[in-house]
Amino acid sequence: MEDKQYDLNDIIEMKKEHPCHKSKQWRIIRMGADIRIKCLGCGASVLMPRSKFEKKLKRVVSKGSGSECL
Repeated sequence: MEDKQYDLNDIIEMKKEHPCHKSKQWRIIRMGADIRIKCLGCGASVLMPRSKFEKKLKRVVSKGSGSECL
């Protein structure tokens, strides 16, 4: 995988569909050593290690609005 091809708030597609069967698309809502993604179908969020995330990532659907300050 290319280095840093995804960023915060990007809409991404995973290789497998979420069990809710409403969407394959997710929004990246947290980045660090772990990545938290939120299902666009049901709103559930999943936290996973970056290495596992990169293996399951299929493609970036659209770029988000970038990093937001807290």
